[in-house]
Amino acid sequence: MRLLQIGDGTGQRRVGVIDEPRVFLLDSVDSIFELAQAALEDGATLAAAAEQRLSTVSLNYDAVYNGTSPWSILPAMDHPDDPAHCIVSGTGLTHRKSAQNRQAMHASGEAPTDSMRMYQWGVDGGRPEVGEIGVSPEWFYKGTGAVLRAHGDPLEVPPHAEDGGEEPEIAGVYVIDDEGTPRRIGMAAGNEFSDHCFEKKNYLYLASSKLMQCAIGPELAIDPNFGDVAGEVSIERHGKAIWSKAIASGDAAMSHTLENLEHHHFKHEGHRQPGDVHIHFFGASAFSFGEGLRLEAGDVMQVRFEGFGRPLRNPLAIDRSPQRLFAAVPL
Repeated sequence: MRLLQIGDGTGQRRVGVIDEPRVFLLDSVDSIFELAQAALEDGATLAAAAEQRLSTVSLNYDAVYNGTSPWSILPAMDHPDDPAHCIVSGTGLTHRKSAQNRQAMHASGEAPTDSMRMYQWGVDGGRPEVGEIGVSPEWFYKGTGAVLRAHGDPLEVPPHAEDGGEEPEIAGVYVIDDEGTPRRIGMAAGNEFSDHCFEKKNYLYLASSKLMQCAIGPELAIDPNFGDVAGEVSIERHGKAIWSKAIASGDAAMSHTLENLEHHHFKHEGHRQPGDVHIHFFGASAFSFGEGLRLEAGDVMQVRFEGFGRPLRNPLAIDRSPQRLFAAVPL
């Protein structure tokens, strides 16, 4: 089952189940978050909760996806009441190609960088036996739910940033139940989007290079096959593809198991607060900046993973206004 969140621009929201070429709307819930809460209250799975609320009202998915419907696609998951209760984060250096790109950015001579060493730690200790704890991966914070964007929304390079580039990844989507237990409700295709030029100056700039907008969706895949996921990332300029790359993710492509990544995210008490939403990116295997491409305003970034629904497409926007000083004012 794959779910879709939509809005009409007036504050009205709906949730739909994808049944190509239609989207069948659910009754009684206006968000996937609300559906997840209902499933927890009923002691049901998310899929069962959706099936119980499935109506006969449907929309043409092509119109919604292409932006010609009164309804527009929202991020595949959010916290509809308070974006501050949604934590967006990720794990890097889980795919060999990402480690090689980092090595190329920061290497001086033939010695492995800290990034390549950390990737190797994952290869050596990131896949522990069931029930055991493996080595800790790299972790980064992107922001609250305020940074989330949907399919079709621009991803913006702010005035202070030096660049913006796609990071094609799969993101895990979670809610924390009343007992403080993380509940994975699904996964979505994502564009984690980072300032690679700033990061390239020094790898210690990685943390701030990640504080950018990102996109997930258009669909939330419930219980997808995460064993070996093939996909493709591409860049279009003026309606023509100028770069594309086959990508792979999932358990077979990563140096860490999903369970190990989840443990090291949720071991922190602050990440187990009841009612919170978590969007956690699992890393990329390829991106255009690693092959020397600089994106321009208007370029369209597309990310597609098999089994995760229609491609996620986002144009690049660049805010060229002068930087302004943000001063803290005494109270």
